[in-house]
Amino acid sequence: MADKKGDSGSETDSTDEPVVGNVNKFAVVPPGYTGRPKKGHLIFDACFECGNLGRVDYITEYEYDLFIRPDTCNPRFRVWFNFTVENVKQDQRVIFNIVNFSKTKSLYREGMSPLLKSTSRQKWTRIPAKHVYYYRCPDHRKNYVMSFSFCFDREDDVYQFAYCYPYSYTRLQNYLDNLEKKGMDFFQRELLCLTVQQRRLDLITITHPDNLEPEETNRIVFISARVHPGETPASYCCQGFIDFLISNHPIAKILREHIVFKIVPMLNPDGVYLGNYRCSLMGFDLNRHWSEPSPWAHPTLYATKNLLMELDRSKHSIDFFVDLHAHSTLMNGFMYGNTYDDLERVERHSVFPRLLCTNAEDFSLANTNFNRDAVKAGTGRRTLGGCLDENSHCYTLEVSFFSYQTNASSQALPYTEEGYMKLGRNLARTFLDYYKLVNVISAKPSSSIVPKPGRFSIRDRQAERSNTDPPEKFQMYYLILKKIFDINKENLSMALKAIKESMKEEDIGFLGLNQQRSLTQNTDRFEERSIRRSYQRDFSINSSNAFSESSSSIRLQLKESRRY
Repeated sequence: MADKKGDSGSETDSTDEPVVGNVNKFAVVPPGYTGRPKKGHLIFDACFECGNLGRVDYITEYEYDLFIRPDTCNPRFRVWFNFTVENVKQDQRVIFNIVNFSKTKSLYREGMSPLLKSTSRQKWTRIPAKHVYYYRCPDHRKNYVMSFSFCFDREDDVYQFAYCYPYSYTRLQNYLDNLEKKGMDFFQRELLCLTVQQRRLDLITITHPDNLEPEETNRIVFISARVHPGETPASYCCQGFIDFLISNHPIAKILREHIVFKIVPMLNPDGVYLGNYRCSLMGFDLNRHWSEPSPWAHPTLYATKNLLMELDRSKHSIDFFVDLHAHSTLMNGFMYGNTYDDLERVERHSVFPRLLCTNAEDFSLANTNFNRDAVKAGTGRRTLGGCLDENSHCYTLEVSFFSYQTNASSQALPYTEEGYMKLGRNLARTFLDYYKLVNVISAKPSSSIVPKPGRFSIRDRQAERSNTDPPEKFQMYYLILKKIFDINKENLSMALKAIKESMKEEDIGFLGLNQQRSLTQNTDRFEERSIRRSYQRDFSINSSNAFSESSSSIRLQLKESRRY
């Protein structure tokens, strides 16, 4: 999780006996038993990629205490688990207690449950919530324990349990290998650097090949994921994002024509491979080291930040940096953004999350938060928000490990692998809406469905827009009106009057007679309707978030009972 909300006591001390390394085909037998394990003597294993289980204690024939292995070189973080159980008897019932979580606040309180699959049933499913209990246990120094009951139904199956849907380094490499073999001219894969353990840090570039010509000046959207290795939903979201951009969808085609997308899909390959939750091989929380990354301790951050700084110093424009994460205590997808002293920049920074909310039913504006707390200074969002060009927008996109709620229903809907990918696709779609709003991409449907054949440079597109689109100042009038209404709806009438007065006669003259009449009538209707219904909308700014973060954080809350 990139930006933890204030969580007093969120990390607890480790157990009395240190947990080092994963269990390896470890048979748990009753005390005093000797000889080969019998059927029903469970064999636990976590010695595989992304695996994590450090210790198993036999309590009774029906109950076992399980200990998460802490992140390598950092005992503070104990959340991710991923292990297998075999040598079971049919209809054998057990209770597993995971006893050493490092976080006290958890979505287990909200109905979350572990994921399960077996060799004969390869689709991940959740254990029914009624069989899962999360409580403070006096037998474990009053630490929080997650207990769940389970009945093994097939003797020959190997059962696998996980905190969330695993997404391994090997899976990413296979996925990128398959894309590379397709030979798409708008898809490029590069090696940015090697990790401490010599794994690849991949950089993906998706854009029309003409945009990569030396004379072109490009707008760049930069996406990163998995800086925290246990936050696997970020990888599904990133894959959904990539899948959409390389598809034949009309929106994907027009985005590739106008924008250069650069994606680092796994910033912490070593941590992912090892089954860590938050840290790298050397025990560093990489998302606190963006300010001064070390080439030997944080090589992936060092290479990625150098690339971003090089692009920022070039003629190109980095419009967005979005870092994908998963959240262990909140529901839905939501964003963290920055706050600035320049009010206009703050308002511009709030536009993209609102657009994303219109495209993704699982995105929550109520959880979206803008802050500049000192404790977050080392995160990618905070660091790059301060050193990139002032027109760059830097966000963290969070998505819940568990579920989301929609406006249409108060019932929590658990995320699936497809649900996470859908959020990634909706993130990609939102860039089209944004670039239409700022007049980079023409709003005409034909331009987004039928790209021009042959060479079609950015200068050609700009020339086409200049001949067909309204003056840029009209776009600004709309943005100003929208922002004033969002921030201060009581002054809407004054805002409308000021905007009308600011439009010079030659501006109005640019429009035809019917367009002038339509502009005036629509504006008047909008004014009357907005004033009449303004009591139904309540935008409020709170100086603290849901977990009592410091007052320097601004939480954007939206309560909307009726949309226009």
